[in-house]
Amino acid sequence: MLYFSLGDFVAHPDQPDWGPGQVQSIVGTNVTVNFEHAGKQMINCQIINLVKVTSPQRN
Repeated sequence: MLYFSLGDFVAHPDQPDWGPGQVQSIVGTNVTVNFEHAGKQMINCQIINLVKVTSPQRN
């Protein structure tokens, strides 16, 4: 069970340089996230545990 929804902001724990990302779509355990510095990425949440952030943190 995923703990975030469309529009939520998340961070990739292994790719902090990607910056915050906004959840664009959720299909099963596949989540498409638009990251600030990496663009749209599809993440399998059975492999990567995205971290929900309260708001995008700008560098």
